[in-house]
Amino acid sequence: MMLKNNRLFHILGTQRLAAVVALGALYLFFCALGDNFAAYNTFVSILDSSYYIGFLAIGVTFVIITGGIDLSCGTVMVCCALISGTLYFKLGVPMWLCLLLCVAMGGLFGLCNGFMVAVMKLPAFIATLGTMMVTRGLGSIVTATASVTFPPRSAGDGWFRGIFKMMGDGLPGGGVPTGFLLLILLAVIMAFFLNRTRPGRYIMALGSNKEATRLSGVNVVKWEALAYVISGLFAGLAAVAYASIYSTVLPGTGNGFELDGIAGTVIGGTSLSGGVGSIAGTLIGVFIMSVLKTGLPFVGLQPHYQLFFTGFVLVAAVFADVLNRRRRGT
Repeated sequence: MMLKNNRLFHILGTQRLAAVVALGALYLFFCALGDNFAAYNTFVSILDSSYYIGFLAIGVTFVIITGGIDLSCGTVMVCCALISGTLYFKLGVPMWLCLLLCVAMGGLFGLCNGFMVAVMKLPAFIATLGTMMVTRGLGSIVTATASVTFPPRSAGDGWFRGIFKMMGDGLPGGGVPTGFLLLILLAVIMAFFLNRTRPGRYIMALGSNKEATRLSGVNVVKWEALAYVISGLFAGLAAVAYASIYSTVLPGTGNGFELDGIAGTVIGGTSLSGGVGSIAGTLIGVFIMSVLKTGLPFVGLQPHYQLFFTGFVLVAAVFADVLNRRRRGT
């Protein structure tokens, strides 16, 4: 009986459960105090602000699970959007090809990060910090510091916006958030990849004990690099989502977006020490941040207060992880 109670305590004490409770409580709080927060349009706004952060967070989850970090995913996202937009406007590259190149470029930057960390043995913090600076500058160089505005929904080449939000006669005022379905679909696929495939289990094992994984015959260089490639690919997907929702992309930006992705991942229960994490928890963390960002103006606070409150939530999540590891003796 004592063993069962301990197991139950462990299950109920997980960060994922705490994150679910926090998400529900936060939403109800804003519904109670904010006028029209429960409206459909507000719900769509919450989802709109979660897409690009969600993709960044899914990708960076794999890196953090290995015990690494990716500080470049935010600037990689902006850089990919700027370059693909420039290819469309200046060289006339078809939009569908620009979007594919956007994702491919993200994967290429991720491969560079993986090579530096897994092969060259550079600290992940330094390697990805360098990539962050390079991509931030590269976007400005390619666009000559000019902003890039993607085609509007009414234009023929603005069709890609319908991937994330369908608009039209007979549809609700806020549109149909089809991007949510895409985000959930990719999250399910990556959760299956992480938990049910050999590469995913190897990536998880790297964070638990890299040396033991290597001694067991696993090619740790290959799978550690793969984690960074996945992060880069999802940064490319985030670029497509960002361009679809916000239209205009400014060069020299992107700093801070990576912190949103990392914060969502950690709030959702992924351990910064590696070896522990889930895609479902990451999505919950992302939605907590999106609800905060959207809900604060409804109670008279500006969106920049999100940083203030997110900081407290992030510290609490990390502290909970530390307590869990102490309890498990790891």
